[in-house]
This record gives sequence, C-alpha cells and structure tokens, in this order.
Amino acid sequence: MRLYITAAAGDDDATKPKAPQLQAARRGYRSVVVTGLLAGVLLFRAALLAIETGASLCPSATGCSDWRAGLGRWLYGGGGDATEEFMREWKRSHRVATLLDPVVVEAAPDSLDGLMAEMDTILASYDRLDMEDVVVKIMAMLLKMDRKLKSSRIQTLFNRHLASLGIPKSMHCLALRLAEEFAVNSAARSPVPLPQYAPRLTDASRVHVCLVTDNVLAAAVAVASAVRSSAGPSRLVFHVVTDKKSYVPMHSWFALHPVAPAVVEVKGLHQFDWRDGDAIASVMRTIDEVQKSSLDYHQLCDGSVEREYRRLEATKPSTFSILNYLKIHLPEFFPELPRVILLDDDVVVRKDLAGLWEQDLDGNIMGAVGAHRPGADGGICIERTLSEHLNFTDPAVSSLGLDGSHCAWSWGATIVDLDAWRGANVTETYQLWLQKNRESGFRLWKMGSLPPALIALDGRVQAIEPLWHLPDLGRRMPDAELLQLSAVLHFSGPRKPWLEVAFPELRELWLGHLNNSDSFLRGCGVVE
Repeated sequence: MRLYITAAAGDDDATKPKAPQLQAARRGYRSVVVTGLLAGVLLFRAALLAIETGASLCPSATGCSDWRAGLGRWLYGGGGDATEEFMREWKRSHRVATLLDPVVVEAAPDSLDGLMAEMDTILASYDRLDMEDVVVKIMAMLLKMDRKLKSSRIQTLFNRHLASLGIPKSMHCLALRLAEEFAVNSAARSPVPLPQYAPRLTDASRVHVCLVTDNVLAAAVAVASAVRSSAGPSRLVFHVVTDKKSYVPMHSWFALHPVAPAVVEVKGLHQFDWRDGDAIASVMRTIDEVQKSSLDYHQLCDGSVEREYRRLEATKPSTFSILNYLKIHLPEFFPELPRVILLDDDVVVRKDLAGLWEQDLDGNIMGAVGAHRPGADGGICIERTLSEHLNFTDPAVSSLGLDGSHCAWSWGATIVDLDAWRGANVTETYQLWLQKNRESGFRLWKMGSLPPALIALDGRVQAIEPLWHLPDLGRRMPDAELLQLSAVLHFSGPRKPWLEVAFPELRELWLGHLNNSDSFLRGCGVVE
C-alpha cells in the first residue's frame, strides 16, 4: 500500500482555498512530513553516536554498560538486550540505505533546502507526494551528505599527515648554512669537544646523555633545555650520534654554539672505530634488516585500503629511519661507559637529569616510564598496553607468553645500564624479531623500532616515576598541572614542535630554548 499526501481539500469550489492559501497549505504539509521523517532518521543517528561514544564518557565499564542498556530500554522498552536489538535495527536500516542505486544517491539533493525545492516541484506537477519516494530521497540525501563528510574528513587527515612529514624550508636552510660555515670558517671545524674536555667522554662519574638523531634543531633544543634545567651542568656530557649526511651541520652547530660548562660530542656513524669485528657485524645486520624491511614493505602496496594505509605509514620519517633502529646498539657505541641516559630528539627537559641518572634499576637493563602492570602495581597504564603495539592474534606473538594488558614503556627518556645489557642477548633478540616480522608480511606489528624492543627487553625494564616522561605532546594538549610537574616533555606524534601544525602553546615552549638573536636562526626564519 502506497501512502500519498495531496494538496487539495475537496471538489466544492466554494470550499477550495485560494491559490496563495493552497500554496501555503502545500508548504505546510511538506514541512510537517519532511520534518517528521528527518527527525526520526536523525534520532536514530544520534542514538547510534551516543551508544558508540558512551564508553568514553562513563567513569567505569559497569557504568557504561548500564548507561548503554538504559538507552536501549528507553528506545525499545523493557526486556532483552535492547542495545543489541537497536544495533541490529540500525545496521539493517544502514544496509538498506547502502543498497540505494548510486545514480539515485548522486542525484539526491545536497541540502534540506534542495529537498524542499524538489518537493515543491513535485507538488506543483502532481498535487500529491508519494511517501515512499520522499523516504528514498531523504535516505539518499543523508547518504550523500555522509559520504561527503567522510571524504572531507579523510582528506583533512591526509593533509595533516602530509604536513607532519614535511621538513620546513627553515630547517633545510639551517643545514645548508651550517654546512657552508663548516667549509669557510675554521671555528665551525674545531673539535667537538675541545681536546682538554675529551677525558670527560669516558668519565663514569659524569652524567652521560645520548641522542641518536639527524635533526640539528631538535638536538640543539634538547641539549640546551637539559643544560638550563641542570643544577650541576658541568657534570653533563652529551653524545650526539648522527649519520654521515647530517654530521657536518651537526658538528658546525655545536662547535659554534658551545653549552659550557657541559660538554658535547658529535660523532657520525662513519667515525666509529669498531675494532671488534663482531660489533660492526651486528650493526650492519640491523642496517641490512631495516633496508630489507623497507623494500618488502613498499612492495606490499597493491592499491587496497590496507596497503594504502601501509604506504602512508611508510612515508613517516621514523618508520624506516636507520638511526631509530640503531638505538639497540648503545653498548657498541659506548664500550667504555657503564650507563647512559637515552633521550629522543623531540624532547624538552624541564628538570635536572641527575635524578634520572641516579635511578636504581634493581638489576634490570633499562629504566622507563610505563613499565608496570596496572593490576599488580596499582593505577592504570600511563601510555599504551603491549596489545596496542603487538598483534596477539598471531601465534608467533601469543606463544611468547606476554601479557597483552601489561603496560608498554616507550622511548623518549630512559636510563640504560650498559653493563647489564652486555651480559644479555637483547640485541640479537631484537634483530631476530625484526626479521620475523618482515617474513610474516608485517603481521606481528606495524613497522617501527619500538615493538621488537618491547619483546627483546621484556622482563628487564624497571618502572620509574611518571614525571620523567610526558609523551604524546605531538598528538594532544596535556593537563596544565601535568605539564608543569613533568621533567621531560616528549613531542611524540605528528605535530612536532618545529612544524606549523604543532600546538601553538607547546611550540612556543619549545622555541623558548632557542636564541632569538642567533644569526643562523634569524637568517633562516626559524625564529623572528
């Protein structure tokens, strides 16, 4: 049975409304019908969104379950699992909508005003509305608008992703200016550190801090902030490990910008004198495995949605950065040091690192924030869980006996006992799992340097106070009090502080550790 709404009231000329009254009546019928139908559809969509997002608004899992069930009972009345019933009904309706002819969807109005105009045309021609046609038009219109919204959101995320990959012209300029200065200015080529400070490089009484990076500007901020925050900067010795491409500008910067009384060493990978054949063979094995993984990863891109996602992931500078994976070779880099603090380059230090240096690791290899079990140690995971890094549905991972609910530590600010590391097989295990992930088609984890380290160092990481690492400042704004109390701020995430997409308040905090009067920074537009 088809339902129609007509605009005429009867056949008696005396009772027929006049033309203006008839048009007003038609508009009134039309508005009532469309508003009623649209309100019903929108109520369903609003209820769906409420059910999907309810969990993030509730204080506990039980509370959320009660809330969701309550909403279902309100929609359907008592009895049974109302939430599931609602979800089944919504999915059924959604399937009907997606079965609409693409031509019908494409021809649908772009807005409610457009729908009203079409209905005016229909009333003017036929003096009645076919309710089934009206419903189809509304569903097609909503589906068309939904697709446009999703397309717009995807495009926005893609543009933001591209913005996070780029290297600003100011940083290119800085690297070129420093390389030029290295060529023409003997001061830029002076030893780093100066010969009289060389003994400090292996002095176990000093606080040794390592950065493995090719980013001159980031290293400058990390070092400057650590020196500024130190109660005894003369104890600090920084070891900046970089690649051959970035060595000249990195050396030039620290030669021209000393951080006395602290000491900085800049060393390229090509400058390490590994007389131990096993050491260089181990480093080369890691480099070779990362290069193989990069090649295989890109060959998996076949045009599917999953492969396109992988292709975008592979464009991140950190995904296949050799330097990121070489953190696992700290014992080879520093054979004469018993311990070292490892900092990522995208950090700002706010408190004296001596407190991190003096952490008791209780016989473990590493001390890091987040390395605890939420049930046994109390509280919740500060960062992510192991199951968010590793694919526990794969037998290779599940057979390890790891607890997926265990909290995962991360790079950023860690203290490493190199002596304990040398007595374990951490590096070999790390390399083995890099290979296994590649051979599995990258099913074990999304490509990155942290997941294999979580496996290799499992059970050998000591949990330290949360104040030593505040992560994700490249993803979200933190609580103001937490920001003030934290010792190391980590801009992990796509919104790096040297990019325009960074959060303005956090970017200003990071820029505050650069000298606004420096000729190199001003000349390249890094600061104004």
